[in-house]
Amino acid sequence: MLLGLQNVTFEFGARVIVEDATWHIQPGDRVGLVGYNGTGKSTLLKVLVGEYTPSRGSVEKSKETTIGYLHQDLLSFDTNDNITEVALGAFERIRQLEKEIEQLGHDLEKDSENEELLIKYTDALHELDVLDGYNIHHKAEEVLHGLGFSNEDLERPYKEFSGGWRMRVLLAKMILQQPDVLLMDEPTNHLDLPSIEWLEKYLLHYKGSVVIVSHDKFFLNRMVNKIVEVYQQQIHIYSGDYEYYEQEKLVRIDMQQKAFENQQDYIRQQERFIERFKAKASKAAQAQSVQKRLDKIDKIEDVKLERPDLRINFQLEKVPGKVLVTLKEASKNFGNLKIVENAVAEIERGDKIALIGANGKGKSTVLRMIAGTEPFTGGERVWGHNVEESFYAQHQLEALSLGNTLLEELQSAGSKKTDVELRALLGSFLFSGDDIDKKIKVLSGGEKARVALAKTIVSKANFLILDEPTNHLDMHSVELLAEALNKYEGSTILVSHDRYFISKTANKIWEIVDHQIKEFKGTYKEYTEWNERMAKIAAEKQKLGFVEAKAEAAAQPVVKAETPAPKPQPQNNTIINKELQKELQKEQRRLSNLETQISKAKEDEQRLADALGDPTNYSDRNKFVTIEADYKKAKTNREALDKEYEQVFEKVMELESKS
Repeated sequence: MLLGLQNVTFEFGARVIVEDATWHIQPGDRVGLVGYNGTGKSTLLKVLVGEYTPSRGSVEKSKETTIGYLHQDLLSFDTNDNITEVALGAFERIRQLEKEIEQLGHDLEKDSENEELLIKYTDALHELDVLDGYNIHHKAEEVLHGLGFSNEDLERPYKEFSGGWRMRVLLAKMILQQPDVLLMDEPTNHLDLPSIEWLEKYLLHYKGSVVIVSHDKFFLNRMVNKIVEVYQQQIHIYSGDYEYYEQEKLVRIDMQQKAFENQQDYIRQQERFIERFKAKASKAAQAQSVQKRLDKIDKIEDVKLERPDLRINFQLEKVPGKVLVTLKEASKNFGNLKIVENAVAEIERGDKIALIGANGKGKSTVLRMIAGTEPFTGGERVWGHNVEESFYAQHQLEALSLGNTLLEELQSAGSKKTDVELRALLGSFLFSGDDIDKKIKVLSGGEKARVALAKTIVSKANFLILDEPTNHLDMHSVELLAEALNKYEGSTILVSHDRYFISKTANKIWEIVDHQIKEFKGTYKEYTEWNERMAKIAAEKQKLGFVEAKAEAAAQPVVKAETPAPKPQPQNNTIINKELQKELQKEQRRLSNLETQISKAKEDEQRLADALGDPTNYSDRNKFVTIEADYKKAKTNREALDKEYEQVFEKVMELESKS
């Protein structure tokens, strides 16, 4: 065991977070720590690292275990150092050795015969080599690049970056430290999709143990081999990924509910016996005995699902025309930074679009351009008929009326929903009970964001523009929001780094590529599958290009350097040379024939590759399967010809060198 809780009880005042909880983190564990908002997941991490002390029980840790802890409070850290220096802080001993070696080098320049200095210098160099100290700059740059930083960023001061990018730097530092146990509280919150995918690949090969608090189901499903759930002040452990946990939890809840009902039936039966016979002299002793047994029984808890539900129907007051928004030759740049240039796109009635891509590509800028809050550098946006839009972004928090209660703020959206419906909606956004009567001005930033999102969703708009709507929601609330948007009869365009949410809500994918808006008509899953196929095809094309280059090289006349006139050779050498020439000519003809066949095979493969890449074929499954089978045959044929060509090519080269 590396780290764990043994019979731990922890309370905040009168509120119990966990009671008599035991959990051991073993080598190789990749744990998803889950639970509804407010159940104490982040608190539990603080108990593990010793920031909080349990009321009862103990936190167990071996002396050698090192812990890395990524949490939101780290953002208070500040420095003038550049981000590479901050990341290199992970290599504390190596940086110390570098300073020692530098100082020893200076000392040896003054006293080169000092044997003691020379031994220290040699030992320090050896330790630096053992610790792989010569590669730390390369490692730091590799991790920072993976998390989305450019070469130009590496020398920029840490304090110049926003909170999200600072968190990436601190994540890079922690990754480079390679602790035995990584505790990560919402690590994907500040990452874009490419950075999340990079982090996934890194952590999948990480040798230490990892504990992750995250609301990203895709991330957890790929990352974890165990789920630890905080539920009703207890810890429940499931061996498997998040999908397995969801299935097993339903089974466990069903079993608990049946056990509870059976126990209640038994208790009622025993209580009837006690009530009937407690006053009867001949049965009183027996009734008392039954009462004692009931008093000692371990009561099974009733199953109470600690989660809100959403039952709201979204009805549009106005039905828009077929086309809601048209971008015509849209261009936007900030100085030398180009976002889009002469981009053309349309949003049609019924579209549910996810705008994806790496940070810095301008996704939020494009949303603001569509919403009309960001001016165009060139081109225009044209609204369709009867379009009523509602835009959710972080700056929308400023538009909330601070004096309103939560309920009053939703009533002001003009949706004509009943108070019961509005309370249900607020419940799904993690507001319940007395929360609903709070004033907006007393809410935290995250709470205000949830109110603004609820207000956007409940508005009478027929077109929703949403920028990172899941940022302050737990898993269940993300599911409820996805369900709400699927019921919503209007059109949506959204930016989100939550792949589960995108996969549940989008029927089209937009991506900013080369300053243009590229559209894929299909779900996120279909888009990723298509993208993977395109990557494979591109790799094959690159391979084809290499073979073609070889063929061209073989077709070029061989220019030999001038050499002295050969001396007369014996007669038997002349006979051998003639035979070599004859064989060479034969292989050259064979090579020429293969070139023709490869050229034809490449055309066939290219034609089928293009067909595979055509979204219209991709959407027709039967047609796609046929094309894919033909493509595989063409590829196999071309690869066989390539292999034969390489063998003949090498033989021609060998014969030419002998002739």
